[in-house]
Amino acid sequence: MKNTQIISVINQKGGVGKTTTVINLATALSFQNKKILVIDLDPQGNATTGFGLQNNEQSNTIYDVLNGSINFEEAIKATKIDNLKIVSSNVDLSGLEIETASENRRAFLLKDKIENFINSPKNDFSYIFIDCPPSLSLLTVMSLVVAKSLIVPLQAEFFALEGLTQLIKTIERVKIKLNPDLKIRGVLLTMFDKRNNLSAQVDFEARKFLNEKVYQTVIPRNVRLSEAPSHGIPVLIYDKLCAGSKSYFNFAEEFLNQENRMESAA
Repeated sequence: MKNTQIISVINQKGGVGKTTTVINLATALSFQNKKILVIDLDPQGNATTGFGLQNNEQSNTIYDVLNGSINFEEAIKATKIDNLKIVSSNVDLSGLEIETASENRRAFLLKDKIENFINSPKNDFSYIFIDCPPSLSLLTVMSLVVAKSLIVPLQAEFFALEGLTQLIKTIERVKIKLNPDLKIRGVLLTMFDKRNNLSAQVDFEARKFLNEKVYQTVIPRNVRLSEAPSHGIPVLIYDKLCAGSKSYFNFAEEFLNQENRMESAA
């Protein structure tokens, strides 16, 4: 069985840089010849459009996988980036919670669909990143059940740590009942403004609260980062020399170094 890592990128708050992190970490790792799959699990489909695909196509999305219309591998689509593929999403996904209300194992739906594929010869991915919706809904619980680890983007703003405490409680509940292997791999500070005392304060508090779980890399507020999605390309391609790109290249390097440490400790 291939050691494919499934990592959910999660925060129940919207607008904290989840999708931006998924798109650019996945892209940076694909540049390192890692085979990457992104699963867009957000009905808004922002990761889908961020890679230049349409999120109004009605065929072969993650919704079709979860409702049993197609197998998981039938939903995998190429992007314009070598080594990087995506399972796209659209607004249909928002109906899944109601449609599966009577199913006993609905929290395991995504896990059941992915596991057959992961254990098959068709799987050659090193990493599968799941872009979660900005809520603690059924879709988010599904992503917590299937993932082995989590990356939590944390916006450097006043209420960020309160939201993080709530998220950690949810993760603990999922660990007890549904996925004992789940762990937070790291917290990534986003939208950091070094001219702003509040950013520095959130940085200090987060590191005090979570210690080495907070990545050394911080992602700055950056105009190019917010422009890139409207062009349907990652910022690493849109403007690889901007501050946002440099920080995501650094983050990918820190991510891989963390991986090496985890392997040597195992």
